[in-house]
Amino acid sequence: MKTRTTTYLILLVSYLLLQTPADVLAQNTRTDKLYSSSGVGFSLPIGNTNEYLQPKFSTTLGLNIGLGNEGLFLYPKLSLHAYRYDQQTLEPGFGTLINNGRVTTYLLNVGLGYRKIMGKFGVYGFLGGGGGFVLTPVIDLTASNSMATFTNKSNTMTMLETGAGMEYNIGKVSLFLEGTFMRGFNKIQDRRFQAVPLTIGLKPNLSSLLNGKNDKK
Repeated sequence: MKTRTTTYLILLVSYLLLQTPADVLAQNTRTDKLYSSSGVGFSLPIGNTNEYLQPKFSTTLGLNIGLGNEGLFLYPKLSLHAYRYDQQTLEPGFGTLINNGRVTTYLLNVGLGYRKIMGKFGVYGFLGGGGGFVLTPVIDLTASNSMATFTNKSNTMTMLETGAGMEYNIGKVSLFLEGTFMRGFNKIQDRRFQAVPLTIGLKPNLSSLLNGKNDKK
C-alpha cells in the first residue's frame, strides 16, 4: 500500500506526457538555471524498515542547478526526516528496549536530473546518492532502575536515491510534488534502511530574483 503512491505518481507523469501536444513538448528548455527548493511531507519506511520505524513529519531543502540548455540539472538536497521508533533488538551495552521513541535523519544527497518543460508544467527525474547520519535513541538505566538517561546514537548512513516529480510554474515560484526511493547501504536494528519520501513544496526562481536585482543597479 505504501509503495502505490509512488507508482501512481509515475503513471500520472506518463499520462501527462502522452496527452500533451507535440508543440508544447518541444518547449523542453529553461533559461533560468538556479532554483531553491523547500518541501514538507512524510517519509514512508518500506520492507523490513517499517518493523521499527513509522512516518512522522519531514522537511527537505535543496537546489536545482541547471547544466547547459538540454534540461539537465544538478540536485543537491538535505533530507530531515522524522520517524516514530519502536526498537526491536537491544543495542550492545544497553538492556532496555524503547517504544514510541523518535528517530531523525540528516542526509545530504546529490543527484543528476533531467527536466521536461510543457508550458507551465514540468516533469523531472533524478538519480544520485550521498549519506549522512541517522540518530536513534538509547536509554541507560541505573542498577536500581531509579534513574533513566536518554541519549542518541549516531548511525552513519550511505545511500542511493532516485525519484521523480512534477512542477507547476506560477511566475517566479513553482509548486512541486515529488516522490523518491532511498536505499541505504548501512543497517539499523540489523535491517537495511529503505524509505519512500513524499514531498510537496515550493521552488523559488533564484535566477529571476538575482537578474532582477542586477537590472536595478
